[in-house]
Amino acid sequence: MTQANVTQTIMEKEAKQAPVVVENQLKANQALANVIGENLRKLDPKMVMIIGRGSSDHAGVFGKYLIEIEAGVPTFAAAPSVSSVYGKKLKLEQALVIVISQSGRSPDIIAQAEMAKAAGAYCVALVNDESSPLADIVDDVLPLKAGAEISVAATKSYLATLSALLQLTAYWTQNEELITALASLPAAMQAMIDTPAQLTPESIAGVKNMVVLGRGLGYAITKEMALKLKEVSSIHAESFSSAEFLHGPVTLVEQGLAILNCQVNDESAAAHGEQINEMLARGADVVTLKQLEINVHPRLAPLVVLQRFYLDVAHVAVSRGFNPDEPKGLKKVTRTV
Repeated sequence: MTQANVTQTIMEKEAKQAPVVVENQLKANQALANVIGENLRKLDPKMVMIIGRGSSDHAGVFGKYLIEIEAGVPTFAAAPSVSSVYGKKLKLEQALVIVISQSGRSPDIIAQAEMAKAAGAYCVALVNDESSPLADIVDDVLPLKAGAEISVAATKSYLATLSALLQLTAYWTQNEELITALASLPAAMQAMIDTPAQLTPESIAGVKNMVVLGRGLGYAITKEMALKLKEVSSIHAESFSSAEFLHGPVTLVEQGLAILNCQVNDESAAAHGEQINEMLARGADVVTLKQLEINVHPRLAPLVVLQRFYLDVAHVAVSRGFNPDEPKGLKKVTRTV
């Protein structure tokens, strides 16, 4: 067993729990997801607003791509301060509002959810703490069922959020192929846990700044990757769509900027690959995260890649002398107004 595969931190232990968490969650929530799906088909929402902060907001980016691709409904991120700071109300009749929160206790998230409900939206909360105040505000709660998460850096709860979004969307759109594929997700995640590290301390030795590139649903999880690189490894990382990166920021490559390539096997793969090849032609130093030979439905692929990343970034943090379980200056629950 290599050092990279030895569990050293709570972050790694919790990340390794994700396949079992997701398996239990999908089974426990199946009937509820079916009911919410029926409600959504009756409502026929004209738009979807997703409320969240931090990692929950990043999960919302995944939700945006997923819902727009599978349901064809325009989806956007909320600006919680509109309610909590500016005291304004939005026009949300015939809208679906998804509230994503680990704790469900941040005042600005609660204020935005209250506003959305009062504005006539159908509100669904994705929360890990089922006793949170959000449960009394929204129409339905789709629990994450990730269990206690001790490490400040969210891992299994984030993956559980993505799987909940997948299940909700699959039952809403009655996508039988995706519903069936969900059953294979836990095994695919476990298979990635059992593979060698891809992002290693040696592959980014001396790197202090980098960009994380992806496309489509792959881009959606690069935001979470960049956050974790900053949180636990003290590496300044920024997330870009590989297409967007060509519109100006690509000039940074010539100054030696390192690139983490999030390679997801879906419809975006060919275009993303061309853009990464252009980075390589410009002399970029590229480290690639990919699903290897693991064959999963393309909508599940981002979760498989992210599963490997969580283990790798924890090891990178330790190698640099940081404790990924307790990043300096951060708390598990952040409450903003």
